[in-house]
Amino acid sequence: MKNIRNFCIIAHIDHGKSTLADRLLSATQTVTAREEKAQLLDNMDLERERGITIKSHAIQMEYTYKGEKYILNLIDTPGHVDFSYEVSRSIAACEGALLIVDAAQSIQAQTISNLYLALENDLEIIPVLNKVDLPSANPEEVSDDIIDLLGCDLEDIIHASGKTGFGVENILAAIIEKIPPPKGEKEEPLQALIFDSHYNPFRGIEVIFRVKNGEIRKGQKIKFMATGKEYFADEVGTLKLNQVPKDVISTGDVGYLISGIKEAKEVKVGDTITDAKNPTTNMITGFENVKPMVFAGIYPVDTEDFEDLRASMEKLQLNDASLVFAPESSAALGFGFRCGFLGMLHLEIIQERLEREFDMTVITTVPNVSYLAYTKKEPDVALIVNNPSDLPEPSKLDRVEEPFIKATIITKSDFVGNVMSLCIEKRGIITNQTYLTTERVELNFDMPLAEIVFDFYDRLKTVSKGYASFDYHPIGMRASKLVKLDVLLNANQVDALSALIHEDNAYNIGKKMCEKLRELIPRQQFDIPIQAAIGAKIIARETIKALRKDVTAKCYGGDISRKRKLLEKQKKGKKRMRQVGNVEIPQEAFMAVLKLND
Repeated sequence: MKNIRNFCIIAHIDHGKSTLADRLLSATQTVTAREEKAQLLDNMDLERERGITIKSHAIQMEYTYKGEKYILNLIDTPGHVDFSYEVSRSIAACEGALLIVDAAQSIQAQTISNLYLALENDLEIIPVLNKVDLPSANPEEVSDDIIDLLGCDLEDIIHASGKTGFGVENILAAIIEKIPPPKGEKEEPLQALIFDSHYNPFRGIEVIFRVKNGEIRKGQKIKFMATGKEYFADEVGTLKLNQVPKDVISTGDVGYLISGIKEAKEVKVGDTITDAKNPTTNMITGFENVKPMVFAGIYPVDTEDFEDLRASMEKLQLNDASLVFAPESSAALGFGFRCGFLGMLHLEIIQERLEREFDMTVITTVPNVSYLAYTKKEPDVALIVNNPSDLPEPSKLDRVEEPFIKATIITKSDFVGNVMSLCIEKRGIITNQTYLTTERVELNFDMPLAEIVFDFYDRLKTVSKGYASFDYHPIGMRASKLVKLDVLLNANQVDALSALIHEDNAYNIGKKMCEKLRELIPRQQFDIPIQAAIGAKIIARETIKALRKDVTAKCYGGDISRKRKLLEKQKKGKKRMRQVGNVEIPQEAFMAVLKLND
């Protein structure tokens, strides 16, 4: 056990952790020259194209240092804020972390939030200054920032370059010397932490775990403590680039387990594995069920594809247990699903994977968050509102609570005013402002999650010319004055365009929605009124004028009553047409509501 080291890499998006992981793998000869490729651990096409890690990975390396053989377990983590729970479980499986900071971009919001997560778990932090070979690198200044943040010495910071491989030997030496070996008792009952799972179409769910106490043997009967289910360990082993089956995985090591589990719901990240005959009494702390934060409706473009969409979603759920969905129907879009996501990036990824891996073209409705509604009749009973149409009538409503987040934004001091006015416009309340250096400011806001769901991230990048980094975590529910804004087309309510909006913004958003829809909906033979309403009160209206046919063209001169007669006849036809005619809403109209500020 004293020769095992478990470590993870934490960094902001784009600071080069996947590239550095590639260098570590080639330095320890875990991969042959033939197998090498960029972003080796990112095995989804989507990850490689966007240059982000979506699913965390684990890989074992062997390295000889001063004549002794060491086993190094690298647990790679996703960098995006949507996946922070997965990051927290990966960190709980380690004893040390490489904190990677880009020498050109310095410390960003996510670097700090992931660092605090690592410090809470008492990890040994090794600071690495990456990309020192870039012409725009500023190692001296960034080193000072790291020293201020960590309180370490200048000589503790390792200079490296993931691109050229410079400094990799020093990193490996620091991992072995500074990171403590795992602690644990081999004789105690089995206790192992699940920090990841993958779906294999031939063998079921593969569980990735780290043994805290005891050992796990091939063929042993095991139990998952959160779900209470029991299985046989058909195969256990360690993870190199390919799986290497072993007879036993002992204390402190990381491995995989295959036991023919078919349902993703049965494997929960953060759960504890124990022996079925001689179970441990205490679960590993920190387990929680992943809660979706953002909800949106996903509908097939053609209603006949509903069953295909269901099958695709179920297959996708095997790979991604944090996706939640339930069937729903909409008057405008037919049958579809109400889906819960961890955040906006998660929503984009799911939508893209449906299109790529399953050839499904889907319509996504306006994303919204989950609210709690209380009625006057039962002011203590909370109703969960995931869909605006579930909100009780305004007359029966007592209050609505919405989720709030604590947002951390780090930006250049020149853009503080712009960032502040954007956050205040989004109903943010500033709680703290700290100057990290004379150039860089950290701003903390409490703001509603619903406000950052739309276009917040894009606008933050715009007002700060790309220099702001953003991170958030939920801080609970707070009461807000929210109203349900409905859109009526030709006096019929379009449920897919309904939204829950703060009372102060309702008039402006209703007006903008009507204007946007007027541009996008094609003209018909009759006038189409577009109205925005709160309850029974209409707050905005636009009209799409009818395409007219000149029925009086054949009347030259003569009596006016002849023309009047023809026009009256046309008017009656229009009236009848308006009663039976239905208005087709193009796909762009649903998406346009998201981009009201453009």
